[in-house]
Amino acid sequence: MQSTIGFKERRYIEELRIITKSTALDCVIDDAYDRVIYVIKKGDMGFAIGKNGDNIRKLQRILGKRTEMVEESSEIYEFIGNILKPAKICEICCDEESGRLNIYVGDRSDLGIAIGKGGCNVEKARILVQRYFGKEIGEIFLHEGGEKL
Repeated sequence: MQSTIGFKERRYIEELRIITKSTALDCVIDDAYDRVIYVIKKGDMGFAIGKNGDNIRKLQRILGKRTEMVEESSEIYEFIGNILKPAKICEICCDEESGRLNIYVGDRSDLGIAIGKGGCNVEKARILVQRYFGKEIGEIFLHEGGEKL
């Protein structure tokens, strides 16, 4: 991770720990989309979400912002897949000219999910991939055929 966690982020991580009994490794406050993005320790996602999403709803009420959670991974392709879930990622390849990672999805419906309303999901991917791996996300394309990762 390239950046340090500030006081407000630490407070939000502690709120998550108290409410959900799960461990957040990082917290990003995204004011552009009025949301808080947690990076959850691998294996703790079930605890973090809670039964029927109750824990997420509690956190949203307490923090006053939309709450999103991503399961951590040390492997970049799996991490991007976790960020863009439930979209099915077919391929991720590096553009030789720009050095950015282009993402290919299998279905047209997955394209909309991966981009998100107003580009919120792709922006979440850009923030987290830059923060953890120092790489930039380029474009999201529709993959014509091929197997899913």
